[in-house]
Amino acid sequence: MTSEHPSAAYAAHAQEYTDLFGSMDAVHDDDRDLVARWAAGLAGRVVDAGCGPGQWTDFLARQGVDAEGVDLAEPFLERARAAYPGVRFRRAALDDLGVPDGSLGGVLAWYSVIHTAPPQMDAVLAELARALAPGGGLLLGFFRGPRVEPFDHAVATAWFWPPDELARRLDRAGFDVVATASRTDPGVRPHGAVTARRRPGGDA
Repeated sequence: MTSEHPSAAYAAHAQEYTDLFGSMDAVHDDDRDLVARWAAGLAGRVVDAGCGPGQWTDFLARQGVDAEGVDLAEPFLERARAAYPGVRFRRAALDDLGVPDGSLGGVLAWYSVIHTAPPQMDAVLAELARALAPGGGLLLGFFRGPRVEPFDHAVATAWFWPPDELARRLDRAGFDVVATASRTDPGVRPHGAVTARRRPGGDA
């Protein structure tokens, strides 16, 4: 398994990834509907964390959301700015979003934590919790598996997560889990999604 940092790996594969996945045409209808419903219940600015080529950030903006995309791979950001000139994009990391405490109404992390190794996951979730206002929403998309274990992803090492384990970690970070979803489509790895709210009062 590669030891290259995921952002460097994605920078090297940015065009290939964008061609395959950088459009809402490549999105499952269930996922589009889930994100739209989630976004409709938010108030305030939303960060698309690990936005890649920016299609989800643009989707959120088209729903009337005050959305901003962040990513570490500059080639993705360049493509996003060119494709969606009316949407904000900037460079930031999952564990350092670069926003004030409690300033966000929502964070979308759609398949952006899949390369986060278990020892680093708590720090990422803590940063998302720090950035969100109490009651703010989080939506995570991930590869679902029966245990936490790595696999050889096409770009960089990724991890399967059981929904229950992610829920435990989210609770520890100060979130209340609202709902989980899963789907297994032919020819692809099992999909998982979890919706959570920053706990009122901010108590972790």
